[in-house]
Amino acid sequence: MENVVNHSSNTKPTPSSSPSGGPKGGFFSLKNQDKLHLTAIKSLAVFVIGLLITLLILLLKQAWPAVTEFGVEFITSDWWNPVEDQFGGLSFIVGTVLTSIIAIIIAAPVSIGVALLMTEVLPERAGKTIGLFVEMIAAIPSIVFGLWGLFYLAPFVRETLTPIIKSTLGFIPFFNGPSFGIGVLTASLILAIMIIPTITSLCREVFRSVPTLQREAALGLGSTRWEMIRLAVIKPSFSGIMGGIVLGLGRALGETMAVAMVIGNQPEIPKSIFSSAATMASVIANEYAEADSDLHVSALCLVGILLFGVTLIANAIARLIVWNYNRKQQG
Repeated sequence: MENVVNHSSNTKPTPSSSPSGGPKGGFFSLKNQDKLHLTAIKSLAVFVIGLLITLLILLLKQAWPAVTEFGVEFITSDWWNPVEDQFGGLSFIVGTVLTSIIAIIIAAPVSIGVALLMTEVLPERAGKTIGLFVEMIAAIPSIVFGLWGLFYLAPFVRETLTPIIKSTLGFIPFFNGPSFGIGVLTASLILAIMIIPTITSLCREVFRSVPTLQREAALGLGSTRWEMIRLAVIKPSFSGIMGGIVLGLGRALGETMAVAMVIGNQPEIPKSIFSSAATMASVIANEYAEADSDLHVSALCLVGILLFGVTLIANAIARLIVWNYNRKQQG
């Protein structure tokens, strides 16, 4: 008996194995796996940032001849004449910002209303059905939107919508002038239809994340259904709504083919909502393949940098609005 006890006490323990199947302290131990995962995530983040910086450096390298040739005048001038190698991007900046703002003004209320309809008014099954149709709009290629806008929306704008706008808002110069169907208004309507699914989907998910108890508490305090939606759903979802609007604005700023087919592609600052114009994305798409001089290519690359800058400014303004709103709510 004593020998058995001594034998068992002299027995050396076998090395324990890690849950991953490897020996303790090996390369695939839990500690090393955490380090590998952290390193991989950091590498991906650095790769994305490096890709963005590389893109900007390459664009700036291509655009440098135009920067040195025109300088700040490129932003303040609207003269665009490839024949004489005279370029200015102001008209494209104005056309891009104008069409995107009008599209957001049209799309944001519609998107928020549709999202509220799906989450707060309709039964769950009906809301999912409408959501399916809304998301199907996002799957339509932009070239199809362009064809539809060129053959159907443009005649509707010229023959039906323009007389209504002129009869109600015609005393304002911006809402007056000749209309040929294609122009700023048609492009803005196309953009609004294209960004509605993006804003609607994000707003729907934000509204769904609001706790049910918050809605019930508002109703229990005597709020009507609209008051409950306004105070318990929309108000706490402001940051998420702004995020959806910013994503829709980014889509509108960068849209190319559909806008190029219906905006008229005139390098001029539009004097009315019916005038033809051009955006930064549309001029790049239309002229890059036909640019016959190095300065022309450089000017188009500089337009691309300006488009990137306008997008960053739009995102910064949206973040500032959300930050200011949250500060007021907390104060």
